[in-house]
Amino acid sequence: MNQPIVIAIDGPVASGKTAVGRLLAQRLGYKFLDTGLLYRAITLLALESGLDLSDEQCLVEIANPLPFEVSFDDAGEVSLFASGRDIAPFVNSPEVAEATSRVAVVLGVRMALLPLQRQIAEDGRVVMVGRDIGTVVVPKASLKLYLTACSEERTRRRYQEFLNQGRSIEYREVQEQLIQRDYRDEKRAVAPLRKAKDAKLLKTDGLTEIEVVQSIVELLENS
Repeated sequence: MNQPIVIAIDGPVASGKTAVGRLLAQRLGYKFLDTGLLYRAITLLALESGLDLSDEQCLVEIANPLPFEVSFDDAGEVSLFASGRDIAPFVNSPEVAEATSRVAVVLGVRMALLPLQRQIAEDGRVVMVGRDIGTVVVPKASLKLYLTACSEERTRRRYQEFLNQGRSIEYREVQEQLIQRDYRDEKRAVAPLRKAKDAKLLKTDGLTEIEVVQSIVELLENS
């Protein structure tokens, strides 16, 4: 197998990219980074500081210099520390997840996080997932993948994810949230979600995460 140094996986919400990316990294013995964690970390710290998320200047100031450090354990999983405190357990709360899309569109925040992401990529042997990895962060990634699924499939996955978290929510509400999130991601002026021209398109409808990983491994074996 010709193993690439950096694997970039992009795609919309609930396309399966994070779960697939993590399993693929484990299979290859690579580090794994969901770049969304970095934006959620900024959002968490902004919320804890009582900042108004509509104040872009304040968001840029809290992101410069970066208020947290990133490290990887022996299994390739990431840890986030701010002032010596492990903040990773808190970045996936519903409140932070909901607010992150407002923070992620701020140009100054994205620019602040870009050097860190590129340094991690430069260190190599990493699977990175997000929405602009193959187009902006690492445009020369060894392998670029774009994962997607139909809106109905992604809504079903997202709804099940919320149920597993114990959240009480209507299916129709999840569907509307997904439509709005897709619109924001695709239409934002800064680093919009789109498939890189040289990315491999993988449709994950009806496939398990393991099946998608296997298809990527086969792609690597045939490269």
